[in-house]
Amino acid sequence: MSEEYEVHGPHDHAVHHAGNHDADSFGSRMAVITAVLATIGALCAYQSGNSENLALYYKNEAAIKKTEASNQWNYYQAKGEKQNLAELGAALSGENSEAHAKFVADVDKYKQQKEPIRAKAEAFEKEVLDNDTKSEALLHGHHRWAQATTLIQVAIALCAITLLTRKKWLRNVSFVVALAGVATGALAFFAS
Repeated sequence: MSEEYEVHGPHDHAVHHAGNHDADSFGSRMAVITAVLATIGALCAYQSGNSENLALYYKNEAAIKKTEASNQWNYYQAKGEKQNLAELGAALSGENSEAHAKFVADVDKYKQQKEPIRAKAEAFEKEVLDNDTKSEALLHGHHRWAQATTLIQVAIALCAITLLTRKKWLRNVSFVVALAGVATGALAFFAS
């Protein structure tokens, strides 16, 4: 009469529990929720960085256009000074002289040259305003994305603590924080 006894070691016990998902459905659900939150958090973090980079790009473009506008206004002012000198020359020269006719012609030439310069400077200033507006909007979006990322990271930490403590009230708090993070991310998404 030979009977064999089956002895289970710690490894066999662990394998049995790992294969039995019903035994720890709380832990499994929390792990899946944590993975989903980590994915959403990664997407929010990416959007936050992207918004910040675009905001910096438009702010840089605004600075470049502001310099170009300043250059155009300086050029406009130089033409204005030349026009003033030509007007002074016309006033000081005799009306029927050849110099007077040249100064009057120069005054007309400088007046005509100033208008396109002024228009170009104003166009650059409009671009500055447009780029500043875009930058501010993107920076506001960046802040929303960063807030969403932070809330989701806090929710992930709460989920980890929930797994350790098995407290259902803490699980509910982590869900509320996660929902706030997702809602903040949705606001950032629809605002952009």
